[in-house]
Amino acid sequence: MVKNVKLLEQFERDQIRNRKPDFYANLKVVEALLQEARYLGTFPPKDPLEGIDVDIRVAKAFNVRTTAD
Repeated sequence: MVKNVKLLEQFERDQIRNRKPDFYANLKVVEALLQEARYLGTFPPKDPLEGIDVDIRVAKAFNVRTTAD
């Protein structure tokens, strides 16, 4: 049982901040997730364009340019 949650959270943040990114370890994780998605039949999608209309609407919303007054 953790008595000082804030101290534990600070410790975890420090551990993450001080750890150097490992490209090859991250690549292994991505490849394992891809393999699992293929095994479960969720990748590649049956219809790659399914939901494209939502993606286009979101992209348009994020790319709106306004003029500063």
